[in-house]
Amino acid sequence: MSVLDSVKAVKKAQSNMAVQTEEQRNRALLEIGRSLEEHREKIYQANREDMEQAKKDGKPAPVIKRLELNESKLQVLTDGIRDLVGLPDPLGHIQLARELDEGLTLYRESCPIGSIGVIFEARPDALVQISTLCVKSGNCVILKGGSEALRTNRVLFRLIYQAVLDAGLPENCLLLLEDREEIAELLDCDGYVDLLIPRGSNQFVRYIMDHTKIPVMGHADGICHIYADKDADVKKAVPIIFDAKTQYVAACNTVETLLVHREKAKELLPALKAAMDGKVEIRGTEEVQQIISCAEAVEQDFATEYMDYIISVKLVDSVEEAIEHINTYGSHHTDCIITESAETAALFMRMVDSAGVYQNCSTRFADGYRYGFGAEVGISTSKLHARGPVGLEGLVSYKYKLFGNGQIVGDYASGRKQFHFKDL
Repeated sequence: MSVLDSVKAVKKAQSNMAVQTEEQRNRALLEIGRSLEEHREKIYQANREDMEQAKKDGKPAPVIKRLELNESKLQVLTDGIRDLVGLPDPLGHIQLARELDEGLTLYRESCPIGSIGVIFEARPDALVQISTLCVKSGNCVILKGGSEALRTNRVLFRLIYQAVLDAGLPENCLLLLEDREEIAELLDCDGYVDLLIPRGSNQFVRYIMDHTKIPVMGHADGICHIYADKDADVKKAVPIIFDAKTQYVAACNTVETLLVHREKAKELLPALKAAMDGKVEIRGTEEVQQIISCAEAVEQDFATEYMDYIISVKLVDSVEEAIEHINTYGSHHTDCIITESAETAALFMRMVDSAGVYQNCSTRFADGYRYGFGAEVGISTSKLHARGPVGLEGLVSYKYKLFGNGQIVGDYASGRKQFHFKDL
């Protein structure tokens, strides 16, 4: 079957998927969690084979780290599924109720987006998160993961798809694409796919946007910043920066650039270097190199998402200069200020144009699971429809329902009748 025919089958399943009750969708989620736990050894075996192949192919360490699906990651996934079951149903919410005239009542009600295509990096845990979020939100989903995770994705998909069928969800509500060539075919499926969510490099996301008529939502680079203000507490700052850089170096919410107020540099930088020595390569400007021994940072470093144990460091004179740097070089993902000044933090949070702005905490908190969304399909740096970690709310739209009793527009256009717009 061609990609187009497969996508058409998903589109056909969409209307049946949209009318599944909350109980049916939650039952499917519980069945998915049970199946993943029951077949964990099969998952681990497939993942070991993917990792061995990635090492043979000379894939960089951050890719291999993203690729790994171990016991702790699987536990996080199954915990996330249980959390997802406990979240309120995102569908059928009445967002507006208005009587336009007597016997003519308008409602705005949340509903699924429909058929969603997600093209994601070599992270098999992403397949589970995306699938379960789409099940909970009543969407059909077309999945295309990175080729490095082919075996793991195949096992996960088969388990998840069989689980949702066993729970009574419609056939073809989920589809897995495996070949890279199928991406181009998917991009031509406008009319059958309602939304595309690409997760990958800036170049890849731009390619997707430029080669499809399907609406695209997503983020490109994750160039995240931390600014240590003159009023920063160094005892807080060092662990925050260290966590944001090293806790999971291959993630898009890992800090890549540290900006330090000149008044705080001589206190903070030596303490930070002591914490990072042997673990993280620091690349600093000439001023930074005068305070600590480190590699040289060039301008390109400040526009780079390393996804590695490297951080670029620059000194600034003020919070305003830090804000200007972040808005110029950043990717509008997640940026943090470390300061004890509520006034400075408020200015930073108002003026930094990013999906997430933090005070005194790690950028690694930019995650749907950590926000209590259960999981996420990705992080959006767009300002339309959804922004930041995209959980259930980002996967629903709404429709207007108007209930009348024989009313016609001609009566209102002629003045025989008048609207009175009464919110209910």
